[in-house]
This record gives sequence, C-alpha cells and structure tokens, in this order.
Amino acid sequence: MSETVRTVALLRHGKAEWNDGDDHERPLAERGRKDAPVAGRWLAGSGLLPDLVLCSTALRCRQTWKLAAAELPQRPRTVYEDRLYEASAGELIALLGEVDDEVAHLLVVGHNPGVHALADALAGEAEGDLLPRMNRSGFPTSAIAVLSFTGSWKGVEHGVARLSAFWAPHA
Repeated sequence: MSETVRTVALLRHGKAEWNDGDDHERPLAERGRKDAPVAGRWLAGSGLLPDLVLCSTALRCRQTWKLAAAELPQRPRTVYEDRLYEASAGELIALLGEVDDEVAHLLVVGHNPGVHALADALAGEAEGDLLPRMNRSGFPTSAIAVLSFTGSWKGVEHGVARLSAFWAPHA
C-alpha cells in the first residue's frame, strides 16, 4: 500500500459576488458560474476522476463543485467539510492526513490563500515551469493544481509531491 501513487487536485472556487453580508454565504458571480463547468470539463478531459471530493461548506465552493461535477462522467463521493473554510496550508495538510488510504485520487474544493499555499508547500518538484507559473498567477478563481506523491495520506508533508498540472480558465 505504501507504494501507491496518489493524486490530489486542488480546485479554487469560482469568482464570487461581493456583498456586505456573511462571507461564508457569498454566491458565485456570473463569471464563476461560467468558469466552474469549464474547470469540470478540464478535470474530465485530464482523466483525473476523483474517488473522493472534500468541498468547503461555503456557498461559492458548493456551487462551484455542483457545476464542475455535472461535467464529469460520474459524480464521486463528496464530503462537505467545514474545516476547509479559511484553512491554512498546515490545517489542509492535517485534513489530507485523515483521508482513508482506499482513496487514490482526491479533489479538494477550497479557498485562497489556503489552496495556493498547500499546492506550493506540497510541491517538492514540478514539471517544467509549472511551479513558477502557478506562483506568478496567484492561483486565480476556478484554477486547478494537480499534485502526485507515493505513499499514504498520513505521510503527506511539505515537499512530498510533484506538481504535474496547473490550469486556470483565463490563463
């Protein structure tokens, strides 16, 4: 089991509306509603079909995932996780460590700066110019980073993974 190659795809929620109310309940803006299905099509086209999705309970993340999931050949098991909201890279690494080793392909739908910091922290190496390109971009809304590593989810730590893809709808 320890030699299993695992992937984690990190999807930042789509562009959200700004309002004076509760940040957790901000809905997607029109651009976010357009970009989320494109992100889903990119995931489907990449062949990265998750066994499990961890999605923030924030409205913009739930809406992003619903629109992206509709583009996949089948909807994976989804867990809505309160701890993804405003999570730091360290908190996200701790969450990854709780994932069951039956899961080979994980998708996390979350927020910046956490998802960008997590991708940067995990990426001990990267293909081509992906790491500087991801860092220059600031990890825009609806962007996806894909990282792979060998071993158990419990062994996830800084520098353990290889950044194999970075995609953004307007890049």
